[in-house]
Amino acid sequence: MRTTIRSPLVVALALALGLTAELAAQDVNADAIPEVCSGEELRQFDFWLGEWQVADTAGVVLGANVITRVANGCGVLEHWTSESSGNEGMSLNWYDRSIGRWTQVWVGSGFNLTLTGGFEGGRMVLSGQRETDKGVVVDRITWIPLEDGRVRQLWDVSKNGGATWEAAFDGMYTRVMK
Repeated sequence: MRTTIRSPLVVALALALGLTAELAAQDVNADAIPEVCSGEELRQFDFWLGEWQVADTAGVVLGANVITRVANGCGVLEHWTSESSGNEGMSLNWYDRSIGRWTQVWVGSGFNLTLTGGFEGGRMVLSGQRETDKGVVVDRITWIPLEDGRVRQLWDVSKNGGATWEAAFDGMYTRVMK
């Protein structure tokens, strides 16, 4: 399948990944991912690719999430839309070979996050700190691929440097079938 990348946002995100604008504007072909964007580590988040309906643990639909590969396979782009408010958010995720870690930058819902981490025990775990008006908050988000094809996302926060954690979000991703 070939998709042409023409969005200025995608080109800008690719530049953030350290790619050239020329590479970012090229056609994406799953069979022809450039060597710089290939490797087992760069495929660790592939279980999250797709179009998803997201619900809480009680089954209440919270929104939709579309996860796609961008920048010739070097990045994973998330586009979230809330069911109730219509609010949107986006994240760009990439494997940074220079530090041997995954990085996510999220923008939306009134704040942003920068998280880093990796694939541990069959799960993607990313964490980071952010300043709030009440002090530093540590965010830890875990994506767990389930045997039935769904993905569980757990978002825990700590207001005391990781001594204790509380759940901020516990969601189930179910693929949208077309």
